[in-house]
Amino acid sequence: MKEKVILAYSGGLDTTAIIPWLKEHFDYEVICCCIDCGQGNELDGLEERSRLSGAAKLYIEDIVDEFSEEYIMPCVQAGAVYENKYLLGTSMARPVIAKRLVEIARKEGASAICHGATGKGNDQIRFELSIKALAPDLKIIAPWRMTDVWTMQSREDEIEYCRQHGINLPFDHSHSYSRDRNLWHISHEGLELEDPANEPNYDHMLVLGVTPEKAPDEGEYVTMTFEKGVPTSVNGEKMKVADVIRKLNELGGKHGIGIVDIVENRVVGMKSRGVYETPGGTILMEAHDQLEELVLDRATMEAKKDMGNKMAQIVYEGKWFTPLREAVQAFVTSTQEYVTGEVKFKLYKGNIIKAGTTSPYSLYSESLASFTTGDLYDHHDASGFITLFGLPLKVRAMKMAESQEKN
Repeated sequence: MKEKVILAYSGGLDTTAIIPWLKEHFDYEVICCCIDCGQGNELDGLEERSRLSGAAKLYIEDIVDEFSEEYIMPCVQAGAVYENKYLLGTSMARPVIAKRLVEIARKEGASAICHGATGKGNDQIRFELSIKALAPDLKIIAPWRMTDVWTMQSREDEIEYCRQHGINLPFDHSHSYSRDRNLWHISHEGLELEDPANEPNYDHMLVLGVTPEKAPDEGEYVTMTFEKGVPTSVNGEKMKVADVIRKLNELGGKHGIGIVDIVENRVVGMKSRGVYETPGGTILMEAHDQLEELVLDRATMEAKKDMGNKMAQIVYEGKWFTPLREAVQAFVTSTQEYVTGEVKFKLYKGNIIKAGTTSPYSLYSESLASFTTGDLYDHHDASGFITLFGLPLKVRAMKMAESQEKN
């Protein structure tokens, strides 16, 4: 009886070519698994394509809700942003994909999992660290690193390999961006983006929205509600997290929100350049921040910023299934107890403009913040506070002056 391998299958050219390659070089029974994280019409035709390519079986697993609630929201609540710009769209999806691959491997009695990530990228790390944490006994096959038996170096090579194996599929020799899409975002790499000196060809590139220049000339107001840090409605309509993101993607794309051009530092040590579209995610994180600044105290905000940066690094490096991620997330979850309320903002040509925030747990006191004197704040108290707060500065200045006089 042949051994089984679970292939992380997207239906693209790489994973299509991998199916006959696995059969030819390892004599595996290939079971394809496409994990639906919100790729949309990219899933069309996969059943026939995988069958024509020689797969024994295809799983299409819808994990959009799990992805939204258990992976996206912890990062939103943490304010996890990698290198100040990247909202972790691909990074957050890889551990949940790996988790489902392992579950199917157990169900099928497979001995290995195969992925099509390249040997230069981050995804190989994210997939493999997750698989090692969840199923250390499973073998991992990474064709792009097996250069002794994986001899294909280009799209043309892969197309020719498929043709030689009787697989005629709707791929051509034309070049396009390398993209990754899910509910949260779509990334673009390659073509003119490989040279940081080039301006992105947005007219040719964008999928989820338009540039700010092409957005409507009229702004649009949006109202959202949150309960314990989780979004519960958009414009008065209650909906689950996945539908909130879908709605915000629609609104954000329309108004040119969330388009970023990034040169980032990959885990493997090189820099890479990409353009990310994250319209709904950008809005959701901004709305969440807008509410948090009203209800969190200063010390918690400061500590949470550090934890957000740590969470971003953990997720970017593929270390989701670690005690550290669990500990950081536990801290963040504790900060969300009172992040409940309503935020209003206006979307206008790439901008998210505040238009009011309310919460039953607001720490904002109008009487304290105003210029009038209230019962809780005596202006004279500030003198003693400043004296003590500035004492180290004053003592240092005095000591420096004494030292200069002696010398």
